[in-house]
Amino acid sequence: MRLKLEPQLYPNTHENASKLRDNATNHYDAKEISEFDSTIKNVVVRDFLANDENSQLEEDLRLTIEAQSQQDVTLEKLLISQECELITLMTKVKGRIEVNQTLFTFIDLSPPADDGSKHDFRFSINKIREVHLRKYNLRRSALEIFLIDQTSYFLNFTTKTRNKIFSKILSLQPPNILYGSGRSPAELLKTSGLTQKWMNREISNFEYLMYLNTIAGRSYNDLSQYPVFPWILADYTSDILDLTDPKSFRDLSKPIGVVNPKNEAEVRSKYDSFEDPSGAIPKFHYGTHYSNSAGVLHYLLRVEPFTSLHIELQSGRFDVADRQFHSIPQTWKLLMDNPNDVKELIPEFFYFPEFLKNMNKFDLGHLQITKEKVDDVILPSWATTPEEFIAIHRRALESEYVSQNLHHWIDLIFGYKQKGPKAVEALNVFYYCSYEGAVDLDKITKPVEREAVEGMINNFGQVPSQLMREPHPRRLTQEETAVKLLRGELKRPDLTQFLDKIVQYYCEISTPKDPIVYLSPPRSPPRSFLQLSPDMLVSISKSCILGCHSWMSYDKERGFLLEIDATTTNLKNRKRIFGPLHPSQAPHSQMFAISTDGKLLYAGGIWDNSLRVYNLHKGKSIASVTRHLGIIEKDNKKDIRV
Repeated sequence: MRLKLEPQLYPNTHENASKLRDNATNHYDAKEISEFDSTIKNVVVRDFLANDENSQLEEDLRLTIEAQSQQDVTLEKLLISQECELITLMTKVKGRIEVNQTLFTFIDLSPPADDGSKHDFRFSINKIREVHLRKYNLRRSALEIFLIDQTSYFLNFTTKTRNKIFSKILSLQPPNILYGSGRSPAELLKTSGLTQKWMNREISNFEYLMYLNTIAGRSYNDLSQYPVFPWILADYTSDILDLTDPKSFRDLSKPIGVVNPKNEAEVRSKYDSFEDPSGAIPKFHYGTHYSNSAGVLHYLLRVEPFTSLHIELQSGRFDVADRQFHSIPQTWKLLMDNPNDVKELIPEFFYFPEFLKNMNKFDLGHLQITKEKVDDVILPSWATTPEEFIAIHRRALESEYVSQNLHHWIDLIFGYKQKGPKAVEALNVFYYCSYEGAVDLDKITKPVEREAVEGMINNFGQVPSQLMREPHPRRLTQEETAVKLLRGELKRPDLTQFLDKIVQYYCEISTPKDPIVYLSPPRSPPRSFLQLSPDMLVSISKSCILGCHSWMSYDKERGFLLEIDATTTNLKNRKRIFGPLHPSQAPHSQMFAISTDGKLLYAGGIWDNSLRVYNLHKGKSIASVTRHLGIIEKDNKKDIRV
């Protein structure tokens, strides 16, 4: 999910935009792409990051890291300086990135805004969590950088410099990076193990869809590549929604344009009868796209900055009331009646009730026939408040019906039915300009034509990167999952059969003056009888001395021996958990916890009521969360409790 949006204290109500809408006919009219008289020839290029490019990028990355490690580079020396564009929703900000061994900086080179604000930012290299190759306007030219605090930045370069910048950033070997390689999105998904986790119900449907969107190049930073979620319900009129009835749900095996069987004949006929005299435009079923800038702004009309972007897209005015998103039941009804409207949903439908409220009191006009004022979004009968709608809708997303059918929709959007003969068979072909690899803007020499194609791509929407070329496996049912877990439990070895092998071993790791208050190894993940965490034993004494003890090699006579951390007895090199602790709290075992990988120590009981995170190897604080009103400790289930 995106970081929580903050309401403006003194919002702009856009009164002029409302007056312009009421006093003049809105000239904007959403048309299908097929209605445009385009003379632009398509330039077919290779698929995004084809296999040979991936291999070359991986090799370049390896060589760059090796060269970097052999150089003695000072921390302040500038390693990268490159002009680029910062992509923010629908805006491109010209600037320059400067990177040294420790800092990543973006300098805004565009003219300052009316309020004098700039888009400059800076962060530590240590905060980088993921770096993904991205496309922008179907060009292989962008990077998206994710930080450990969930912030992300979308940077667009030239196609010639993007890979060099990517390799250079990764050659710095950020310590907290999880994803960062030149592999294709399909390979990233395959190696991540996320599909298997979803099948085994280790992650939710919502989490899996967000992972798929992110790996496939969808981003909150670019409206033309916004994360896409499915319509999952078909019942918006009942007083009570029955999540056990299949009739309450949309058919996830079909594109939204043909969920209503009455539309199939028209959609199929459009494809079969389409002929482009120039031969440049291939056949397609839909002249509009399921995810584009206008569609995202349609849903998020009531929330800034999307309100301002909507007005900008409509030439300085609000769109007429009848075309606005004012009712969820009505939106679904129009989708079922019109095969040319194929908008899917956005993630906000499952976690963000504020977008359904007109909290800024915008004048959105009146409906033409009923004269009803457009204000908050009208909800289905089974929800009385936006919060209740989001809660029920999220529950529907995680329901058993959706869990057993979601893989069909994934095949359509991210999988093997996305393009090719299977897409034709599934009535799932869109206008060619939405597919990656269909247009190479660098080969269009005329500025007017290039600008027209860029605008078309940016406003029309883009198909995500294809992640699978085979049918997506289905999710296990609840019963199958229970059986699998039970079998796993029954396979665990009975340790009571080996009690005669247990030997007693005594070692001294504390003194009477400074007794041990916390002693624990890193805990293995749930449902694992094997010790997957590092072989170590962490101790904390009453005076907050940290010790990381390890097991010595097995001795036939004495068994496994514990090697005491030498720093605990060395006054100079001692690792101490600094606080200081809260005056009312003496150190005890419920104030500490260790991560399963044995790298981090979580400490509560601090004087400022914070949760602090320490690096076990160095004994230094690396993070602190201070938004708590009471002292933090653990409950009996060993979970951190506030």
